[in-house]
Formats: sequence, C-alpha cells, structure tokens
Amino acid sequence: MKILKYLFFLLLILFIAGAIYFATKDGTYDIEESKVIEAPLSLVFDKVNDYKTWEEWGPWKQEDPTMVFNYPEKTSGEGASYSWNGKEVDGSMRTTQVIPNQRIEQDITFITPAGERQAKVFWQFEAVDEGTKVTWGIRGEHTITDKAYFTLTGYDFEGDMRKMYQLGLDNLNQALIDDMKVYSIKVDGLTQYSGGFYMYTTTSTTLENVNEKVKELLPQVRRFMEGNNITISGKPLTLYNAKDTSTNSAIISGGIPTTSRIVVPEDSAILCGFMPSYSVIKTTLTGDLTNLKEAWKKTEEYLSQNSYNQVEGSAIFEVYVKGAEDDPNPATWITELYIPVQIAEPENQLL
Repeated sequence: MKILKYLFFLLLILFIAGAIYFATKDGTYDIEESKVIEAPLSLVFDKVNDYKTWEEWGPWKQEDPTMVFNYPEKTSGEGASYSWNGKEVDGSMRTTQVIPNQRIEQDITFITPAGERQAKVFWQFEAVDEGTKVTWGIRGEHTITDKAYFTLTGYDFEGDMRKMYQLGLDNLNQALIDDMKVYSIKVDGLTQYSGGFYMYTTTSTTLENVNEKVKELLPQVRRFMEGNNITISGKPLTLYNAKDTSTNSAIISGGIPTTSRIVVPEDSAILCGFMPSYSVIKTTLTGDLTNLKEAWKKTEEYLSQNSYNQVEGSAIFEVYVKGAEDDPNPATWITELYIPVQIAEPENQLL
C-alpha cells in the first residue's frame, strides 16, 4: 500500500513538474516564407485577396482531398472570409486589413480535436524586376497541450508550416503563369478599315524580335506627338512594310493615328503617313503578343481557303486595342490583325 502511495505521489510530482515545464516553455511562433512570383504586382495581389482562388493554389487540398470549402457572399477585401471542413481539422479565415498592392492581414481559426487554435496570418507584396516578391507568414502562440504534444512526439510544427507555405507559393506562381497564358484567336472575316493619317517611325528587325522593336518605336512616336501637341486619335499600330520568312526579316513601322496631315522637318525620324480605306480580313487575338505568329498563320490560312488576295503594295498591320498600359494581365490584351484584300468590282449589267 505504501508503495502505491509512493508511486502515486511520484507521478503527481512528475505531472506537476511537466506542467510547470511546458507552461514556462516559450510557445510563440513567427514563421514566414518568401518567393518572387513571375507576374505583375496587381495580378498577384488580386489573386491572394480573393479567397475563391485559394482552392486553386492552396496546398491544403493536396494533403486532404476530402476538404470542402465554404464561401459567403464577400470573399475579397476587408471583412471577407471563408471556411473549410477537413478530415481532421476544420477552420475559418477572415481578412482584417487590406492595403492595396502592399499588405493583407488575416485571422485564422483551426478547430481541432483538442480545441480551437487562433493565429494571425499576413501577406506582404513588393514589385521587383523579376515580378512580385511575396512574403506569406503566420504568428501565434501554442497552448500547453500543443507544446507538450510537440515535445513528446517530436513533431516539427515550424518545419511543416514552412513546407506548406513554400508549396503554396510555388502553386500560386504556377497558377498566375497559367492565367496569363490563356488566349483565343478569332478570324472575324471580311470587314472595312476606314484608314486615315498616322505618325510613324520605321526600322528593320528579325521576325522574332518584332514585339521588342515595337516597344521601342511606339514610345518614340507618342513622345513626339505629345511634345508637338499633335492629336492622338486612335490606338497604336504596327505596319509590316516588308516581311520575309526565308530571311527571317521584316521592315516595320510603329504608328499612332492622328486627325490630319502633319508637316514635319526634313530630318525628323518621325513622319506622317496616310492609310487609305481598305476592305480587310480581320482577326482578333485576345491574349499575349507571343501568340501573334499563330494568329497571323490562321489569318493567312483563311485568305487562302477563301480565295482572297492581298492588295498589291499594301502593308498588313496590327492594332493594339488593349495592352499592358490598360491591364497588366496579358490574357486580357486585345490585338486586331488586318490584311487589305482585293474585292472584285460588280460588273455593270444592262437594264
């Protein structure tokens, strides 16, 4: 009997000592991971700011495919929230503060068999040369129960959280890359292009370098027009004055429409041109300019299949209806492609 009492008191002492040890053991944690996302800042921020996208790139469902997400009416911005039901853990998250394109702060609650756990989640966004640096972090304090469990089982809470955040950031990066690659090509067919005056400058280039050259030419033309108070009356365009696939070369002009003929100095690199009204075959590319080659190929195939011929001496051209200055997401850019074509005049008929 004395032995049992002794063992009881020994266990009690060990329990009290353990409780004191775990109670005084530091349980605070502050974990963060960073990654440069290959996308513009506003796209990255908007993706993270809307909880409805988290199911797409979040790492949790990879660990628990049975997880079900629940969305209220408000899923983005301050006051937004969502919740989930998982195999072992349920939970919810609410956005408490948003500084557009800079920072997001959130409260997260985990509902576990051992009770509820709360923590603070934060996101930091910074534009860098390669894209957007994103920092994702969490901070909080473990309960005595959690501290005891982690110590006795050797569970690496911080290590697991870091792995999860790294995976989430990798998934976020890939999701945004995939979003920006979305494109469509529609051959609209025969239509009219009204033509008109335009200011332009010309250069030669390789075919694969056309887009880069256009980025150099159009700002030159815009600066000239703005510096000389010349009215801009339409969207910028590129004319292919010559294009030779056999030599991989092209002579292009980057231009911006204006309202009337402009006389420029003889030594000016920026000139004024005029495009007549044409019947044209039109194609609309929605998406990144890297898809222009495919869009032109489909346009040329349409010409051949429908027995159209390009107007002799005319230049094929592109009009940039919507671009990076309008929306940083390339998937939303709109470029119209035009090939002037000959239309047979109707024969006069005797009445």
